[in-house]
Amino acid sequence: MKTNRKSLANAVAMAVLLGMVGCADMTTRQKDTAIGAGAGALVGGVLTGGSTLGVVGGAAVGGVIGHEVGKNK
Repeated sequence: MKTNRKSLANAVAMAVLLGMVGCADMTTRQKDTAIGAGAGALVGGVLTGGSTLGVVGGAAVGGVIGHEVGKNK
């Protein structure tokens, strides 16, 4: 079980890092939203044992939080 969580966490982290390559033309708010979604997906996946619903839900919540944080910049 720990191997699955670690594999999922590594896969999500790698996807986030690769996804950030295309962020050069993004605004700060868009970057904050993307970072929040990536972090939320990672945390949601780890907390729910890798369930799809946990990853998607975490990404949605993280994206909203990142978007709101981006308002203040």
